[in-house]
Amino acid sequence: MPPALPEPAGTPSRAAILATDASLVLMAIIWGVNFSVVKYGAAQMSPLVFNSGRLLLAAAALSLLAFVPRPAPIVRRDAVALLLLGVLGNGIYQWLFIEGVSRTRAGDAALVVAASPAFIALISKLRGVDRVSARGVGGIALSIVGIGFVVYSGSRVVVRGASVGGDLLVLAGSLSWAVYTVWLAPYTKRVDGITLSTYTMIGGAVTLSLVSAPELAHMAWSTVSVGGWAAVLYSGLGSLVLAYLFWYRGVRVIGPTKTAMYSNLQPLVALIVAGIMLGEHPTPWQLVGAVCIMAGLVLTRA
Repeated sequence: MPPALPEPAGTPSRAAILATDASLVLMAIIWGVNFSVVKYGAAQMSPLVFNSGRLLLAAAALSLLAFVPRPAPIVRRDAVALLLLGVLGNGIYQWLFIEGVSRTRAGDAALVVAASPAFIALISKLRGVDRVSARGVGGIALSIVGIGFVVYSGSRVVVRGASVGGDLLVLAGSLSWAVYTVWLAPYTKRVDGITLSTYTMIGGAVTLSLVSAPELAHMAWSTVSVGGWAAVLYSGLGSLVLAYLFWYRGVRVIGPTKTAMYSNLQPLVALIVAGIMLGEHPTPWQLVGAVCIMAGLVLTRA
């Protein structure tokens, strides 16, 4: 099991920052692949059932890491606050995300999610949580320009299904994730990553389980293929456990805005994987947008 992450003394060392940067790149890869995995898994079972299954799996795995060895101390007020934040970040957000991805192309959904850093930067600035330099503003603006290229490209391609509705659901989910991330930032300073992940995941898993209870009770589990169960495992343990721990470490070490910029790497991975797994081939304008998004990330972290 991974050890609890220690609190940095004052300014993080260069080695700690480099290690955090590397973990955030891996996080982006895991999440980028997850778009196609979710698209595949939600076709094997209803999106709500798939989502509940992966959140319950993640909550169980995190609970084993957090509570079995020796529970980390946490004040009751923080525990309640994290459970409630989990309703937003792992309940409402995950519901919007899965429902949105199931209604649009995986690559398009990944590129829409790239709007979340702009939301996080704006909310952080309004709350005084994080400062945004002029260079950072330029990087965010360049990323938004990249998103514009992607949306333009998507408007010129006929896609089967309610793509616009799916994109709007994913965008709404990105906004809820931004609020969650900014409100969560103070707790990352005093609660270790595993404990924080566990309480927020339990909050989301309980919420979605209650909502999906009727569908879970009538689900024909024998019809789910091995690939469907593999999708639940990857999306639950990889995307919601390992990648989330990397995310929380980033928020604590380098701040929410800079951490959020790494999510802009997701579209690059998602477009490649969606092409291989789902036959979704990127258009030239999508590739231009992806380059702008990458450049925005580099400019923000320079």
